Parts: sequence; C-alpha cells; structure tokens
Amino acid sequence: MKVPMVDMLAGYPPIREEVEAAVKTVFNKANFILGEEVAKFEKEFAAHNGAKYCVGVANGTDALRMAFIASGIKKGDEVITSPFTFIATSETISQVGATPVFADIDPVTYNLDPKSVEKKITKKTRAIVPVHLYGYPCDMDALMAIANKHNLLVVEDTAQAFTGKYKLGGRDWKYLGNIGHCGTYSFFPAKNLGAFGDGGAIITNDDKIYETLKQLRNHGSKVRYHHEMEGFNSRLDTVQAAILSIRLKHVEKWTEMRNAVAAKYAEALKGVCVPPVVPANARHSFNYYTIRFDSKAKRDNAQKHLTELGIANQIYYPIALHLQEAYAHLGGKKGDLPVCDAVMDTVFSLPMYPELSDAQIKAVTDAVKDSVKVAA
Repeated sequence: MKVPMVDMLAGYPPIREEVEAAVKTVFNKANFILGEEVAKFEKEFAAHNGAKYCVGVANGTDALRMAFIASGIKKGDEVITSPFTFIATSETISQVGATPVFADIDPVTYNLDPKSVEKKITKKTRAIVPVHLYGYPCDMDALMAIANKHNLLVVEDTAQAFTGKYKLGGRDWKYLGNIGHCGTYSFFPAKNLGAFGDGGAIITNDDKIYETLKQLRNHGSKVRYHHEMEGFNSRLDTVQAAILSIRLKHVEKWTEMRNAVAAKYAEALKGVCVPPVVPANARHSFNYYTIRFDSKAKRDNAQKHLTELGIANQIYYPIALHLQEAYAHLGGKKGDLPVCDAVMDTVFSLPMYPELSDAQIKAVTDAVKDSVKVAA
C-alpha cells in the first residue's frame, strides 16, 4: 500500500464549500493586498493563541527575520538556537547581522538542552530561539528562567508546533509561541495550519514590537510613501488569509486526530524503536511523527525498505546546522554537539496527517517492523 507523507486533499472535501465561498468573497471585492480578511485572520489567530497581537507575513522565514529585527537583534549580537532544525532558523539570525550559536539538544525531545544553552552564553548573547521541533514543546520553564537570569530575549520558532501547548510553571497552559517575547509561525501547506500557498505570522504581547512589525512587512511604512525605516515586501496574501480563517476553525479537531494517529503508531511500534513520549506538562502538535532507532544501519534500512514499498518517509534533518557548509566559518565539527550528532543519524519520520486510516497506519508500522527484522 502506498502512503504519502502528507495528503493535502484528504481533509479538503469537508471544508470545500466554506473555502470556496471565502475565496469568492475576496475575488468579488478585488482587495488582494492587506484586505479586511487579513485583519480578521490576525485577530482570530491572536485570540486563539491568547496573544495581544498577530501580524501576518508572506512566509515563516520572513516571520523569523522580522521578529528578530523588531526585537532589536542586530549586528554583533549572538543568538543561541538549536542545530537540529531547518536552516531558516539560523539563516535569518545571520541575515540581521547577528551570529547563530548552536547549543546541544536533549536526547529525548530533540529540542534545545537548557544546560547546554547556559554554557553558550557570553557577553554578546542577546537572545535564545527555542525551536519546538516536530511539534514537541521545548522545556520553556528552564529556558525562560535562563533568559530572565541573563536578561535575554526569547523568540519562539513555532513553525512546526501550532496548537502545541506547555504547562508553564506546572500551572498555566500556554500555547507555544505565546511564552517568549514573540512567536513565529509558518503556514506552508504541509503545516498543521497550512495555507494553499505560502504564509506566515508573528504573535506578540509587546506594543513596540507589534508596531515595528507592521511597518517592516510594508516597506517600513505607516503612511503610504512615508518611510521611517527600510522594510520588506512581506504581507500575508488576502486570499490565503481568508482560507486560513476557515481552516483555523477546524485545526483543534485536526490536532486531536493527529494525536490519535500518534497513539496508534506508538502502540504498534512498542519495543521496535523509540517513539515520541509526551510528558504530562505538554501537548504535542505532531506536525511530524518522528521515531528513533538504536543504530544508523537500522534507520537507513527502514528508509530503504519503506521507499521500496511506496511508503513516504523523511529524515528531519540528515545534516545538523553546525556541520553545514554554510556555517563552516563558525568552526563547528562533529563531536562538538554529541547528542545532536547521534540523533541526526538515527531519527526517521513517518507519514503524519489527521486522516491517516488504520489500514495505512498498519501498512506503515508493519513495514518498519519488517525493516528492523532484516537489519537484525
């Protein structure tokens, strides 16, 4: 049985009429740039996350870049982040003139290890960027404590973790992205809240950051043809905003469905590999379902076997950022971040989307089990 990594069409029929009506409304108004649907979605998205403000932008990468600028991160600053993430996290740090500093990761969550973060702090450190990888919440209690101790900014990379939650201080449930100074999101089609094209957003409770973000996304302008700063052409498309408003109404249900799929995966793969384990103080968004093997050989064999069967799979991420050619100038080498080095060689992501059927789940898990038998 062939199984795709993500099936974008599976969840479309139930919302087709709502989406087409919303798009038709935008077309009839012909107000395609920062139309009223953008403001409507921003208000809804901020409210969902419990934040004061939301600013819609063109994509998740722009969301990071503009969040850094609006937060005051600049040339000469150091920003500590994870080496085990997509390059957008680090390249946007470099693009604002700062230097990315990679800390090691936790062997269970694959997120930033707070102990490693604290060791990386210098007089130049300005911010920490936790990446909630695969949708698994970082240890935000520890990271916020470190940030407060050293007077650092916290910008959450929430591209893979919309609808994920963390019980801050063991008391208050907070949506990921609304714990630090601001949170960034991607609406790439394969995300939990995916647009029908590119899109992104930043949320914040800081008035100054909010006002700066609004200017940055529109060429640094508050009033047309009056520019107080240089900015970007990075506005959330009105058509995409209309679609996202519709999808936002369903996303909590879809997250519950993802968690149900994850539970079935975990049960079927018990004793075969290391599945994601979600602690009581966290809610995983399961943008990806990532397992880990006890050797690279088993991981590589699983990838080969599933691919031959037509079952989609992916390695997020095969080469960590501190080992990428783009960062050779930082002098990173294998052995510097030993946990990250081990994890990148043994993780493996399986198909994950809300509508995965029991038959598809069985096909995937049977294939993983078979691959391990062959490797043994």
